[in-house]
Amino acid sequence: QVQLVESGGGLGQAGGSLRLSCAASGSILSIGDMGWYRQAPGKQRDLVATITSDGTPHYTDAVKGRFTISRDNAKNTVILQMNSLKPEGTAVYYCTAELTAYRDINDVFHFNRSQYWGQGTQVTVSS
Repeated sequence: QVQLVESGGGLGQAGGSLRLSCAASGSILSIGDMGWYRQAPGKQRDLVATITSDGTPHYTDAVKGRFTISRDNAKNTVILQMNSLKPEGTAVYYCTAELTAYRDINDVFHFNRSQYWGQGTQVTVSS
């Protein structure tokens, strides 16, 4: 089984910083793009940032210059460093990873590439 577990959410102040971390674990053969999405109450889930396996980042315009995404391929971890927080950034933040999982069934390996999601971590930014 594959799991993505986020940590580091909580309460931050406008202008302050928070750091989110997400670790993928389980029967993982390889990981492609990793990233973060967020969903505010009553709104759709939106992209925040992604990073390719070779470390190329992509950010939504709303967070450019304030957030930094990074990853540690050896630890299957993706980090989102959030600086200059804004109240409109209050949302549940979800980690995601496109990865290939494997299963050993009667000594035969089966592979499946799919997008996996974490359970989400609440980020609240006070003004």
